[in-house]
Amino acid sequence: MQAFDILNAGPIIPVMVVEEAKDAVPLARALVQGGIKVLEITLRTKEALEAINNIAQEVPEAIVGAGTVLNPTDLKRAEQAGAKFAISPGLTLALANASKESPIPLVPGVASGSEVMLALEHGLKHLKFFPAQVAGGVAMLKSFAGPFLEAFFCPTGGISLENMGDYLKLPNVLCVGGSWLAPKELVQAKEWAKITQIAQKSVAAARGI
Repeated sequence: MQAFDILNAGPIIPVMVVEEAKDAVPLARALVQGGIKVLEITLRTKEALEAINNIAQEVPEAIVGAGTVLNPTDLKRAEQAGAKFAISPGLTLALANASKESPIPLVPGVASGSEVMLALEHGLKHLKFFPAQVAGGVAMLKSFAGPFLEAFFCPTGGISLENMGDYLKLPNVLCVGGSWLAPKELVQAKEWAKITQIAQKSVAAARGI
């Protein structure tokens, strides 16, 4: 799959921090049942790669990827774990070059015009706008639309059910990313049905925009 296909597969990508790999499959199934197709597992825990592998093996209807990819080593590990895509909070030359050799697409993080230009130089047109709210929010993305006609974004960072609509209305936004779909306390309590309900409510709200 290409980056466009992944970001265009649904209006919301949940940003998931998985503390225990055994929770990955039921969490993924709960989100998929709620209408979420694309899942981002951040590489912030020692269980993350195992979680990606478990979902890739056991929840084939999900498109699982790795977030918080910081360098070429992270990218390679994500590939080997079965990730279908990689998302980074920023972009370096090393990571941009590594992405050209990778079988999975990279969605790099950008927060300024210079970073968008760097990404475009390397053929990376589908970008994560991060941290969205702190980096200028909707106004910044509107400003990007003029000079960067080729660029499309998935804003993440400070996105919520309440403000996602402001972003999804923008023509250069394909989807949004957020952590509200899989609250830590619900994952720890294994309240999978409640997570499905949050996903259903969020997807319905996004589609109604």
